Amino acid sequence: MRDLETISLAITAAETGHVVFGTLHTNSAIKTIDRVIDVFPEGQQTQIRVMLSESLRGVVAQALLPRPDRQGRVPVVEILVNVPAVANLIREGKTHQIASVMQTGRAHGMMTFDGAIHDLIQKNLISREDGISFLRRRSAGKQLTGASNPTMRLANSPALV
Repeated sequence: MRDLETISLAITAAETGHVVFGTLHTNSAIKTIDRVIDVFPEGQQTQIRVMLSESLRGVVAQALLPRPDRQGRVPVVEILVNVPAVANLIREGKTHQIASVMQTGRAHGMMTFDGAIHDLIQKNLISREDGISFLRRRSAGKQLTGASNPTMRLANSPALV
């Protein structure tokens, strides 16, 4: 979904009970929500936030990292489920706070990139170096865009989500 008309049609279809799958080129689940809202003129964004908060079921963001043996790639998946707390944050225009809900939402099927990286390293599906490099690149991108900095507790912490 790249333009206002397509995104508008997708939201309308979802609101009328149709199952809609769409793809956007973004770096995270939260940025996907922001992109959908931001494509609309400022005067419509409040209405779109309400519509999206009611019809969205989930967002999956993915990246591919090399396997430790360099014989292929492994998907790193971030999952956002639209539970009531997330819907409320979307409706109120506080998408920057969704990361906190995701960090505590594993029981609802949510997964942050940090948590996914930690799990893949523990299962030896990616190298520690590639995992940390991915998180650092994401952190650097967030600093450039003014978004909050993700925790880099991966080094010694099994306490990641």
